[in-house]
Amino acid sequence: MRILLVDDNDLVRRGILDYLREHTAWDICGEASDGGQACEKARDLRPDLILLDNSMPGPSGFETARAIRRQNSEVKILILSQEDPRRILPAAIESGADGCVDKSRIYTDLIPAIQKFETEV
Repeated sequence: MRILLVDDNDLVRRGILDYLREHTAWDICGEASDGGQACEKARDLRPDLILLDNSMPGPSGFETARAIRRQNSEVKILILSQEDPRRILPAAIESGADGCVDKSRIYTDLIPAIQKFETEV
């Protein structure tokens, strides 16, 4: 599975990348630090899954998910948020995302959340 990681915080992005590379064989095909870069890389790299921070300067993760969804209806989008996923899930789904992961639980919840998409790609 090809994954694009989008987060404006370099340390968070590096931590997630290192964690995924250490624990999985998935191909991290690219990374971006804002919504504009995310849309460009999603178009150019054609990932299977986008891990998308919801709180970025400029377009939010929800706005970015809408833009990406317009250009590619097949890509899976997983929102990474500091907010309770149960609270934001309806807005995430409305924006075109396929799910949410709480950033405070990333090391327990991210890999299982991604694995749910493996059979769909």
